[in-house]
Amino acid sequence: MTLKIISAEQIEFEGEVDQVTLPGSLGSFQILNNHAAIISSLVAGTMSYLMGDKTEEREIKGGIVDVKDNVVSVCLY
Repeated sequence: MTLKIISAEQIEFEGEVDQVTLPGSLGSFQILNNHAAIISSLVAGTMSYLMGDKTEEREIKGGIVDVKDNVVSVCLY
């Protein structure tokens, strides 16, 4: 699936990933390939994504995620 991490200034990352874990208001949740379409708010915490055997992590202050047709768009505050 494709992950896009977007800030107000730029597209910070766009690439193919196997899994995304995000901090939601009710706890962390995971998005895998062929996930159902959702829109959710994000809270401050750690976002991580898996690309093959490599995991990337970053701290976020919050935002919104939109998942549809194997595209995960994360808009950060």
